[in-house]
Amino acid sequence: MVQAIQLLLALSFLVLIHELGHFTFAKIFHVRVEKFYMFFNPWTSIVRFKKFDGKWHVKFFAPNEDEEWNKHPETTEWGIGWLPFGGYCAIGGMVDETHSTEDLAAEPQEWEFRSKPAWQRLLIIMGGILVNFIGAIVIFILMLWTWGQSTLPLRNVTTGLYYSQIMLDEGFEQQDKILTVDGEEPGTLGEAVQAMIIEGKRHITVLRGNDTIQLTLSEDLGTRYLAKQNAFDKAEREKARSDKNYQKRRYTLVAEWIPFVVDSVLPDNSAAFAGIEKGDSIVAVNGVATPCNILLTEELQRYPCDSVTVEFYRHGELMTTRAFLGDQCKLGIVPKLDIFAFEQTDYTFWQAIPAGIQYGWDILAMYVKQFRLVFTKEGAQSVGGFGAIGSMFPSQWSWYLFWHMTAFLSIVLAFMNFLPIPALDGGYILFLLVEMITRRKPSDKFLEKANEVGFWILIALLVLANGNDILKLFF
Repeated sequence: MVQAIQLLLALSFLVLIHELGHFTFAKIFHVRVEKFYMFFNPWTSIVRFKKFDGKWHVKFFAPNEDEEWNKHPETTEWGIGWLPFGGYCAIGGMVDETHSTEDLAAEPQEWEFRSKPAWQRLLIIMGGILVNFIGAIVIFILMLWTWGQSTLPLRNVTTGLYYSQIMLDEGFEQQDKILTVDGEEPGTLGEAVQAMIIEGKRHITVLRGNDTIQLTLSEDLGTRYLAKQNAFDKAEREKARSDKNYQKRRYTLVAEWIPFVVDSVLPDNSAAFAGIEKGDSIVAVNGVATPCNILLTEELQRYPCDSVTVEFYRHGELMTTRAFLGDQCKLGIVPKLDIFAFEQTDYTFWQAIPAGIQYGWDILAMYVKQFRLVFTKEGAQSVGGFGAIGSMFPSQWSWYLFWHMTAFLSIVLAFMNFLPIPALDGGYILFLLVEMITRRKPSDKFLEKANEVGFWILIALLVLANGNDILKLFF
């Protein structure tokens, strides 16, 4: 429920500012905006209001067509629809999802979109994209000003890294320390993973003990990672369907190597009954070495509703105990995670401005680079709709994470709308650029047909994305 609320609030906010971008530029150039709606309103609306005859008029759950209201097209009708899949800004004299060529049969009027110079029409169309990107930048600036930025430099991960099997197959060994990726030192683990998986950089230098090792990664590492992640997620969904109490895990490609030191023991849980205490360092389960937290978690997953032998060090002495695991395969222990030195950077408001701009630009660049993976079989299977987006929000409320996800989605929305697909802003931008170069304006009939094609492309993309979500619920 918390994730659903966050998703609805974030998307509502992003749709609102996107359409306000179109609205603002339309008003700057004296173009009439007939309707401004949050969510879609086929046949009826939850609420709609409009100012005419010197006062505001409001209607609830009334049919969309209203002869009295239609007599006053010079003012904007505002409303909230009942279909929460976006929103729209109906601009007078524009061929889009709200107007057809029949609606524009009369001679163009000075207040219509089609009567304005191409550069003004371009700015009106780009208004939504610009506001979404600028809105994300503003959010990042305010976040950095409010919370600062806490990062874990890769050089501070003194114990090395944990590698999944797919990375071990590439030549890594557990606790290797990544020094450079294509000759550049990554600042954080996230930057290293992005360079290898998203950007496709292949030449890695690692420190193994006292030796420096050179590795060359496979060209298809990114797609193999997506395939492995898809298979892992499917297995986790099957476990969750067979056991409603099972908590799904996320696939770990690379992580910090963190020895499992007990920070606290939850009362009335397996570890408490087994006599495990704060400060104990768990090193093995049933004789299998578990020198880091991820390996311990993976080994425990093999023994649902079973007893295991746990080996641990206490004050330098190796000790053994028996613990019974429930269906969640957990000991009831909170591990100590703050063993590395994080770096906290605080910003004044003026310092946060360039930092926020750079942060937003870096996220956009990362998203553009990873977009290439969508066109692979594995990437297409990873595409998700509203369910996948909602799962990206935390299950417990956090203002920091909410605003970070909202800003990220705002950048994604800006990028997706920039794609040259008819019916999206990018399609209109493409046609306007062609018009400005050739000095020939596409006909309204052509734009109408292009929008119809673009509409069905968008429907296909929605079916793919949300269809993947539905398939993941049942298969």
